[in-house]
Amino acid sequence: MDKENLKDHLKEMFPKGSTAYTTVTKVAPSGLSRHIKVVAPFESSSNKQIRLSNQSYNIAKFLDWTYKDNTNSVFVGGCGMDMGFHLIYTLSSVLYDDGYAIKQSWI
Repeated sequence: MDKENLKDHLKEMFPKGSTAYTTVTKVAPSGLSRHIKVVAPFESSSNKQIRLSNQSYNIAKFLDWTYKDNTNSVFVGGCGMDMGFHLIYTLSSVLYDDGYAIKQSWI
């Protein structure tokens, strides 16, 4: 997918006011970086059940961040603050010019 298609896809998965669910899948021994998986809930069209879709690859590609195949997560460098919030705030800022348009919650 190119950037414009990724943007449209991510806006569909994370509309304004939605919540992105994050979980840390790995922390570097130094504590200076981590791998964070980002999932989006969506309703299955066939049976109306809520499913989760890992959007980490699409987010990493869209933000030009590193995707880690071994953990299916986004590589996030840094420490000393909530790095899951930082990731979603950055995504929301790029998608909507509003860092608070998408909420973040840890799972």
